[in-house]
Amino acid sequence: MKVFTNKGNKSTSIGFGEGLLEAAEKNPNIVAIGADITHSVKVNSFAEKFPNRFFSMGIAEQNCVGVAAGLALTGKIPVFSTYAVFSALRTTDQIRVSVCFNKLHVVIGGAHAGISVGPDGATHQALEDIAIMRVLPNMTVLSPCDAFQTKQITIAALTQLNSPVYIRYGREAMPDFINASIPFEIGKGQLLKKGNDVSIIATGHLTWEALQAAYELEKENIHARVINIHTIKPIDQEIIIQAAKDTGAIITAEEHQIYGGLGSAVAEVLAQNFPVPIEFIGVKDSFGESGKPLELMDKYGMTAKHIIDAVKRIRASRETEFELLG
Repeated sequence: MKVFTNKGNKSTSIGFGEGLLEAAEKNPNIVAIGADITHSVKVNSFAEKFPNRFFSMGIAEQNCVGVAAGLALTGKIPVFSTYAVFSALRTTDQIRVSVCFNKLHVVIGGAHAGISVGPDGATHQALEDIAIMRVLPNMTVLSPCDAFQTKQITIAALTQLNSPVYIRYGREAMPDFINASIPFEIGKGQLLKKGNDVSIIATGHLTWEALQAAYELEKENIHARVINIHTIKPIDQEIIIQAAKDTGAIITAEEHQIYGGLGSAVAEVLAQNFPVPIEFIGVKDSFGESGKPLELMDKYGMTAKHIIDAVKRIRASRETEFELLG
């Protein structure tokens, strides 16, 4: 069994900045747009190296999207990033009409996503962005699990795609554990741990928690499969259906509302192809609050412990069902 280890806590925002800079060094058509918080979302290195390719628009997020769309129409590849509550939620109309309707290659960074933003509180904790972005036609939705993968995804979004892209990333330093030996392809999930008793399908920061849960479950002779879904849309149906057939039960885990996000996307695949029992780990129809990131993750039920509890619940439910069936 391959065991993933933490190479050191690192913010996924750093990976976004590194990926943007590396891609921009090779392609002069890549430009960036700032909304007054360039350093916070790690676009500052790009702005410093390529000042003539960086445009600061101030706190005017809708305008940023309009400018990005205009630049894309001229042949540039614009990157616009700010806090996800602003880049995905405040700008939805402009993204829908100006970017998605025209199928423009605009890369939108949703920084400081999830409840782990911590002290910034409910107004700055994007918990609905995946749901909104994945329903927009032509939009690719990416949710990397650590800093290394965020760099990979950012480079791929800029160099391999030619349509609207939303990349969700966080602020808090979290375990950095993926490496280049793990096959990576946009639209393809990653099997991180084998197991045939239950499948844990996770995204973003919750992928590490899913692995930790699986390692603990091994001690009780429960072999959980762990799958990292870094591409929410288009989602990898094949890996999900195979997991359902092999294990008969699914747990989804995400730092997002349980409605409309990864869990909903997985449930849609299962309902149409191979229905099995499913439990959802995520925020349960509430806003967040101000607090320390890890304490909030615990309070809102998004840690390895909560995943373990969900695994045991779903297994107990299945055992009861088998008993009733005789």
